[in-house]
Amino acid sequence: MSGVPPPDVPPDVPDEGPPPPLKTAAATATAGAAARSDAGKAAPARTPARTPAAAGARRPKQDCEPIIVVKNLRNAFGDAVIHEDLDLTVCRGEILGVVGGSGTGKSVLLRSIIGLQTPEQGEVEVLGENMIDRTEDEAKNIRRRWGVLFQNGALFSTLTVAENVEVPIREYFPFLKPPLLDEIASYKIAMGGLPPDAGPKYPSELSGGMVKRAGLARALSLDPELLFLDEPTAGLDPIAAAAFDQLILSLQQRLGLTVFLITHDLDTLHAICDRVAVLADKKVIAVDTIPNLLALDHPWIQEYFNGPRGRTAAESYYKEGAVA
Repeated sequence: MSGVPPPDVPPDVPDEGPPPPLKTAAATATAGAAARSDAGKAAPARTPARTPAAAGARRPKQDCEPIIVVKNLRNAFGDAVIHEDLDLTVCRGEILGVVGGSGTGKSVLLRSIIGLQTPEQGEVEVLGENMIDRTEDEAKNIRRRWGVLFQNGALFSTLTVAENVEVPIREYFPFLKPPLLDEIASYKIAMGGLPPDAGPKYPSELSGGMVKRAGLARALSLDPELLFLDEPTAGLDPIAAAAFDQLILSLQQRLGLTVFLITHDLDTLHAICDRVAVLADKKVIAVDTIPNLLALDHPWIQEYFNGPRGRTAAESYYKEGAVA
C-alpha cells in the first residue's frame, strides 16, 4: 500500500522505528468511495458478493504464505478446558471464516491470537512474530499492523464516530494534529461505508448497522494488513448483512487484506469466505472449502451445513449450475 510518510517526528519524540505510513488522502478517499459504492449495490435478497465458484476456489497449498500460525494451543478457565492441542494456519490474502457451536471458544481463540488472552500452552505467531510473552512495547509494534472489529462495535460511547476512529491514530501517531487528523478520520469513515455526516455523531445516535461500520472504520484506521472481525453481521437484517459482506469483500480485494472472520452467518460463509475453519471437540477439526467440508462425516459439520438453514443458504448460491 503506497503512501507518504507522516510529518517529521519532533526531537522530543523517541524513535521506536517508523510506523507504517498512513495512506494518502487521495488513495484512501478512492478506496472508501469505491467500497461505499459497492456496499450500496447490495440487492434486497442475500445475493452472493462473489460467485460460489470464486468463493470456494481453494488456493493451492504451496501458495499459502502463513500469516497466522497457531500450534498446540490450550485455553482453560479453571476446570473448564476450552481448547486442547488446537492448530490453525491462516494464509495471506484469504478470507477465513471461523465457525463452531456456542461455547467452543471462537472469541477466545481470537483473543489468544491478538494477545488479549494468555493461553496456558502453545505457540501463536502473527505476521511472522511470536505473540507469547512479548513485552507491551513489542506487542504494541505488532498490533499496529492489524485491525479488530469486536462484537457490537465496541465503540467508546462518549466519543463521536470521528473521535473513535482517531483513537488508534493518536496512539501511534501522536504528532499528527488537526486538520490532517480529522481529514484522515473522515476518509476512514468513508471506507467503512458511512456518509460524511456520521463523523460528528455519537454511537447512541447510530443504527446497529452504522455502529458496525463505524467499528470497521476504526479497525481500518492504521491501514492494517490483517483484519479480525467478530460476528460482523450479527443482529443485522438480511439487506444490511449482504451489504456488509460486499463491503468486506471490496475492501479485501482493493487493500489486499487478510481477514479472520468469526461468524454464524451461513450466507456470509458461502458469499465471501475462501475457506472455513470448524471449531469442535476443543480444537479446529477441519479447515477447507465448504464443498470439501461437506464430504466429512463429522456430526456437527453435517448438522451445521446440511441442516435446514444450511441447505437454504447453499441452494441460493449453488443452484442453477452456479458451480461446475
